[in-house]
Amino acid sequence: MLRLSTDKPDFEAKFARLVNDRRESVSDVASTVADILARVRARGDEAVAEYTARFDKYTLADDGDWRITATQCRDAYDALEPALRDALELAAARIRAYHEDQLPKDRDFTDAAGVRLGARWGAVDAAGLYVPGGRASYPSSLLMNAIPAKVAGVRRLVVTTPTPKGESNPLVLAAAHVAGVDEIWRIGGAQAIAALAYGTKQIAPVDVITGPGNDYVAEAKRQLFGVVGIDMVAGPSEILVIADGQNDPDWIAADLLSQAEHDPAAQSILITDDARFGEQVEDRVDVQCSMLSTEKSARASWDKHGVIIVVKDLAEAPALANRLAAEHVELAVDDPEPLFNQLRHAGSVFLGRHTPEAIGDYVAGPNHVLPTGRRARFSSGLSVLDFMKRTSFIQMDPQSLATIGPAAIALAQAEGLPAHAKSVELRLS
Repeated sequence: MLRLSTDKPDFEAKFARLVNDRRESVSDVASTVADILARVRARGDEAVAEYTARFDKYTLADDGDWRITATQCRDAYDALEPALRDALELAAARIRAYHEDQLPKDRDFTDAAGVRLGARWGAVDAAGLYVPGGRASYPSSLLMNAIPAKVAGVRRLVVTTPTPKGESNPLVLAAAHVAGVDEIWRIGGAQAIAALAYGTKQIAPVDVITGPGNDYVAEAKRQLFGVVGIDMVAGPSEILVIADGQNDPDWIAADLLSQAEHDPAAQSILITDDARFGEQVEDRVDVQCSMLSTEKSARASWDKHGVIIVVKDLAEAPALANRLAAEHVELAVDDPEPLFNQLRHAGSVFLGRHTPEAIGDYVAGPNHVLPTGRRARFSSGLSVLDFMKRTSFIQMDPQSLATIGPAAIALAQAEGLPAHAKSVELRLS
């Protein structure tokens, strides 16, 4: 892992390399994905079935093979231990309440010129949610993607999830029941994204696709943006912890590992004004990591991408954090507000010593689908707005048209668009 100190003459050069480092996969999957998309577009269900047999070792023969039913989801929910079922319900309720508060309001007003103006919000008709299989199959991600869509008013919510050798994650099925998912299809990979975007004989197309996935899924979403809307093209997880020496080093070590265990390419960074505390955290990371079932991923992440930065004063931290524009930022200090007020670029911020990032992954309420790779400079986490669109409207009468119409005529003529000018002139005359 990397150790930096702002009082060293080479700090700026090393920090700039850290900021500009790209941890996303550099493998060239674009041409492979383009071929998969073209084949699914041309051959539909047949191509999807072939890819599913090849990659998931699962045969899609008839409708019973393709879909997971609402009854199966209900059965998975009923089979959960009561404490786990209650945890899912609590998470869903908090996520729903937070996103209900995000719903935008319509506007309708008449301005000084007598023109009626406004905007009306409405949900997309159908949304697709990709849920990974295997290691990255998390019920929390299904809740975080599905509930905002339902709150937005999406009428048809479709999930695609790979089921290697026919095996599905019962927790994911239970979460689908809680969230009220309408359809679940046993397909994954770029072929699932193509099926959602283009539609097949069995799967009707959707308008927006969200949800995490591997390099092929991310590239498929990138290539299909414009055919459908997408949430974002996300990279490996990130956490930046800004902490003084009054913290328990075990707490901060656990926070850093909470993201490192996701992926060998994940990144955990600590900024502290106490060099001795930084050493203690580093030691506790080593100890805790050895006890994790996810040690392999966590160790690889920390050894290759972990960073400890020592600053002379925590007042230096916000400027560094803004350059990093991290997915998650913890402010583990007694009074986080002064630091928070200077933080402009972050996916989500966790204030104080008793607010670990892991709470945000499950039950806090705000969405855990957040921009990575410094994209917090220009984008936000998933919200109900990702499943909605705004339609503006205008209404005029002869008096309001006479008030502002001549200016429109002048601008149309200046742009060399006489038909534009004529459509206003005829009404004025």
